[in-house]
Amino acid sequence: MNVTHTLSSFHMLRLYFFISLMCLVRSATDETCPSFTRLSFHSAVVGTGLNVKLMLYTRRNRTCAQAVDSAVLGNLNVTKRTTFIIHGFRPTGSPPVWMGDLVEGLLSVEDMNVVVVDWNRGATTIIYTHASNKTRKVAIILKEFIDKMLAEGASLDDIYMIGVSLGAHISGFVGKMFDGQLGRITGLDPAGPLFNGRPPEDRLDPSDAQFVDVIHSDTDALGYKEPLGNIDFYPNGGSDQPGCPQTIFGGLQYFKCDHQRSVYLYLSSLRGNCTITAYPCDSYQDYRNGKCVNCGTPQTESCPLLGYYADNWKDYLRKKDPPMTKAFFDTAEQKPFCIYHYFVDIITWNKNIRRGSITIKLRDKAGNTTESKIDHEPAIFQKYHQVSLLARFNQDLDQVTTISLVFSTGSIVGPKYKLRILRMKLRSLANPERPQLCRYDLILMENTETVFQPILCPKSQM
Repeated sequence: MNVTHTLSSFHMLRLYFFISLMCLVRSATDETCPSFTRLSFHSAVVGTGLNVKLMLYTRRNRTCAQAVDSAVLGNLNVTKRTTFIIHGFRPTGSPPVWMGDLVEGLLSVEDMNVVVVDWNRGATTIIYTHASNKTRKVAIILKEFIDKMLAEGASLDDIYMIGVSLGAHISGFVGKMFDGQLGRITGLDPAGPLFNGRPPEDRLDPSDAQFVDVIHSDTDALGYKEPLGNIDFYPNGGSDQPGCPQTIFGGLQYFKCDHQRSVYLYLSSLRGNCTITAYPCDSYQDYRNGKCVNCGTPQTESCPLLGYYADNWKDYLRKKDPPMTKAFFDTAEQKPFCIYHYFVDIITWNKNIRRGSITIKLRDKAGNTTESKIDHEPAIFQKYHQVSLLARFNQDLDQVTTISLVFSTGSIVGPKYKLRILRMKLRSLANPERPQLCRYDLILMENTETVFQPILCPKSQM
């Protein structure tokens, strides 16, 4: 009897222990932060059915998401801006490497709701068509969620969608369902394949939100070439991005680096250490030739800023008909990508016309140097005619103490030419209030560096 009682007690203890363990496991599961779906390349090969997860981040839970859906809004505060981040095609099944930085960056600049739209189950496939065919279904799910927000008192003015690649067109489809009344859509290199040449109802369009801004960084491959927004930014002309591999020997980066650069340029606007200014222009060539850098002067509108603060320009766009603008700018090879623009004004007194390029190097008191090679097309130097060259530097040196110039015709053989400079002037576009620097009576021997100390330009020449 005692043995039976002992065995019975032992089994009861095991049962209690098992129940307690299950409760602990359930409790641990309930408290675990939902994370972005991580799939393998095998999943991409066999394909995945669509399943959309919505994960909410706020300043109260920056790193631990809360699962939400059209039935449960969770901690989402409908009185604040809500930003949706929508990724694109995922041919390997891995989470986007930039997602965490984008969430944190947005929360750092504004107290808002950030909703990560995880449709990795659906976007993960090696067959691009299968992913693109699911974009409208994702948009319908997002519309249902926004409808729930509106029922709880949210405003469409406070809805902001950031769509990457296919995600940009998903954003456009959502905007169409709300008759273009969403507050803002940002398209980060909207997908080109299967969307190029499509009518507005089948892609992102300027009418899909109150303000639509687009960054095109891979127009010759994975991205969309033509304008899709109220303002369309084309970094480095929109195709080959500096710092990205130019041949297939660069591996996977060769295929995705240009396409992803749009995301990293947007991220740079959130970090505060680099404000990228763009210049409205008809073409990249005109921008490079310095024909479109007059914005920001007292007589003109301010220049548009890239990224999060691009909507500061929407009031100016409302004055245009149609309210669409293309803007160009150059970037550095590495983060934070900022380029600082200067004009180099040169008046020569050569008897004969000279054609060639100029390389200019600046040095400050601390010994820091920065260089710009202005060689995208030969400059034409004529006697007593001012040539204004747009120089781009990776650093912005506050107090320039030394300047060097190199003139080159690009010819390997043949005579070496001289460029006789009557006056050279250096002026900053980013900081027009800075003193302009001049130098007079210089003779540049071709392919030979000439170093000199500039002086302040007389006010009469400013």
